[in-house]
Formats: sequence, structure tokens, C-alpha cells
Amino acid sequence: MAKIVVTAPQLPAALDLLSEHQVVGGDHFMDREELAQNIQGADALLSSLSDPLDAQMIQQAGPQLKVIGQCAAGFNNIDLQAARQANIAVTTTPGVLHEATADLAFALLLQVTRRTGEAERLVRAGKAWRYDHTFMLGMGLQGATLGIVGLGQIGEAMARRGAAFGMNILYSAHSDKDTSRIGGKVRRVSNDELIASSDVVSLHCPLTNETRHLIDADALNSMKESAYLVNTARGACVDEKALASALQKGQIAGAGLDVYEDEPAISPELMRMENVVLLPHIGSATRPTREKMSALTARNILAVLEGRQPENQL
Repeated sequence: MAKIVVTAPQLPAALDLLSEHQVVGGDHFMDREELAQNIQGADALLSSLSDPLDAQMIQQAGPQLKVIGQCAAGFNNIDLQAARQANIAVTTTPGVLHEATADLAFALLLQVTRRTGEAERLVRAGKAWRYDHTFMLGMGLQGATLGIVGLGQIGEAMARRGAAFGMNILYSAHSDKDTSRIGGKVRRVSNDELIASSDVVSLHCPLTNETRHLIDADALNSMKESAYLVNTARGACVDEKALASALQKGQIAGAGLDVYEDEPAISPELMRMENVVLLPHIGSATRPTREKMSALTARNILAVLEGRQPENQL
């Protein structure tokens, strides 16, 4: 019987599959101290994006740790080099969350461009309003340009939604992608051209040294004053202080964010802005998607423990 540490609340889809082993946790979030205590002697770890799996934590586990099953598509919280040196398999959950995340990204796009959050807050506050030809004007999508940074599974799904709404699609990537499933007008350009030309810039890239603060003060300054930024990728892809400053100065029209540099903390300036939509990192948060993610993570862990090849090993 293996010891499997589950670092955060999990759905039954994962816990039921692991029930023949000694499961520690799964009903609460472990802070660094608790995780450090429980990881000692663990054979497997079912982790989340917020877990600090740096070299020190990985070394603390001991030589028996065989697998880190990350219940997410991302893995920037894990020191992969330290894991490889310790012969620890690291698995993730790509391929099951792209449609749900693209739905949420496009919801952010609609909210911020059509000012629906701002409008609902006005109604709920009981403020006076009446139909007016010039009231709460937003941006139309038909014929507008949607810039997708990173045309992976989520980026492609986002592009398909934009094309269905009559948007022209620009994308940036390291190489040409198959865009036959997107439809409409699709063109690959450089990051610089995409940022300067798009009416909505939507981030769908992993967090790497190359993409950290990809959207910085210079990038924001090059965007159209009428343009919007959407981020459902990783918070640190955007310089949050620079974004707040750009919004205060009117350098861009607004932003829709589901991720933040130091989440759950959010820049106070952003919290006060009406032209910013803020969501609490719920990109993949549909029950069917999260159940698939949980089950896939558990299957990956069991595969490694049983000496089989997992579905999604990095």
C-alpha cells in the first residue's frame, strides 16, 4: 500500500481511484509546513498549481517518492530539474480542460468589451438608469481582430470562438500551426505585431522565462488605446503593476483577468477599476472538466506506482 499525499481538496473521481492506498489529505489545502511534514515518506503526490514544489521540498520527500501527479495542465510551480535528478515522474492533465478554459476566456472577452460587469453592478446598486442611445457603449466583435498569444489547445479553442463571432484572428507561436479547424481569417504574426494590431489580446501561453512579463509597460504602450487584454494563462505573463498604470492612464480600454502575479492577492488599483473584470482562477472550473482532470491525475499516479507508462508525463 503506497502513501499518496493529496495537497488540496479533490473530487471523488480521484479519491475513489486511489482508495486502495493510504491517502493523506484531499479535504483541505496544505500549507508549506504541512506539506513538508507529509511529503516525507510519501510514494506519490497529487498536487495543485499553488503547491511550492521547489528543489528543497522535493529533496525533503526522500528517495521513495516516485511520482508527482499535478492536477492541472501547467507545472511552473514544480522544479522539473530537481524532480528529474531524483528520478521522480511528473505528470499533468492536458487535453481535457481546453474547451472549458476557452469558454471562460471568451466570457471574459465578452464581459469586458460589452461592459456587462460594470452594467450589472450599476443595476444591483439601485442607481438610476434608462434606455439611452449613448448609454454603456462597448466594442462590437464583428470584424474586430483577436490576437492569440500561444496557439495550443486552449488558444485554438479560443480562436474558434472568436472566428464564430466574426473576428479576424492573429496568432503568435514558435512555428506555423494547423488552423484548418478555426475557420475565418487566421494569420501568424510576431508578438510585437500581434500586440500592436489586435483589438483584443488574449494570452494562452505557458509561463516560461520568455513569457514572464511578456505584457510589460512597453507592450501595453504599443497596444491600441481601444484594445483589451484577456489573461487566462498565468498571472506572471503580465506585469500587473504596469497593467494597472496603463489602465489608469487610458493606454488601453480594459482587461479581463482570471489569473494574477501573486494570487490570491490582486493589485488594489485593479480592484477599484470599473473597466476590469476579475475572476478567481476558475478557467477549468466546470464539474465535468474537473472530474476528468482528477481522474486522469489519479490514473497517472497509479500507472507510475504500478510500473506502467502514464498518459501525460513531462
